[in-house]
Amino acid sequence: MRMKNALITGWGKCTPPARLTNEHLATFLDTSDEWITSRTGIKERRISHVTLSEMAEAAARHAMAAAGIEASDVDVLILATASGDTVIPSSAARLQGLLGADKAAVMDLNSACTGFVYGLGVARSMIRSGDAQTVLLVGADLLTWYVDWMQRESAVLFGDAAGAVVIQASDEGNGIVASKLGCDAKGNEILKVCEFGTGMDRFNGPKGRFPIQFDGREIFKRAVVGMGRASSAVLDAAGWDKSDLDLVIPHQANLRIIESLAHKLDMPPEKVVVNIERYGNTSAGTIPVALAEALEQGRIRPGDRILMAAFGAGLTWGAAALEWGNRVEPVAVSDFELPPCDKTGLELIADAIDHCRSLQSA
Repeated sequence: MRMKNALITGWGKCTPPARLTNEHLATFLDTSDEWITSRTGIKERRISHVTLSEMAEAAARHAMAAAGIEASDVDVLILATASGDTVIPSSAARLQGLLGADKAAVMDLNSACTGFVYGLGVARSMIRSGDAQTVLLVGADLLTWYVDWMQRESAVLFGDAAGAVVIQASDEGNGIVASKLGCDAKGNEILKVCEFGTGMDRFNGPKGRFPIQFDGREIFKRAVVGMGRASSAVLDAAGWDKSDLDLVIPHQANLRIIESLAHKLDMPPEKVVVNIERYGNTSAGTIPVALAEALEQGRIRPGDRILMAAFGAGLTWGAAALEWGNRVEPVAVSDFELPPCDKTGLELIADAIDHCRSLQSA
């Protein structure tokens, strides 16, 4: 029996409305818009007023509408996240309940910022093996929950968002052509949320403040190398040359990292999707949100060859090569929205700022 191709047929995003700008951060940190923008490319980020699962639900509902499917059609639900509502049960189990995807097998997938690309690889394998016909893959993170707002180097980086795709078995020649995934465990300690999980001191925990171990210089160096190698490997696996690419959708962690990857691939700016200035690093949410926006902006055409590349804590790395299908318009548009929020991002994190400040001075 001929193996089916794994084709993205639906897409959606959820970017919470509350904005936390660089100017907001400068009201309580020794920083400025110029300092943050010149080092990261970030101008603002979003702060969620709802849970991780609720963000994921919004993105998923938009993706299902775009694909023209119902929740009952989903065979497998994968939630790529490092910030689930709960560890037991999985947040994917809660998302299944929110969506009513009763027949779906569910799993959380934690590969940090590389989670969505890992999910593409898992979904492709399940479809090609015949174990699934329809996979709902959501990349979502609420990393601002972990942020120590007194730690300038990391506090300026992260935002909250979710993105989702529907991946279906197809006889079309298009789809996810190849994926390459890996991890550089030698970098395990350079990006880490400390004192969290069963490895922590159970009786002397962080009391609501999670120091983030963050070596920006080392992360930059390893990210550029890791994403470059992953991109080269997946292009080789797909049988493509970098000149064959129509669009690159990289993980949105730092503008200079994105520019370095584009340079390695000889890609002009108009062929690289960049939205980091509006959202910051939303971890597993960055690539699916950028994909949804590229489609909204008409930047993807039928048959386009697309490269996605990411890196994350671990240090995980991965890349996927896709040949887009025939449809670039949604079958339908969902009217699902998050509950309204009348606060700014600064107002939403005010209690967390006070808490982190008090622990720092204690």
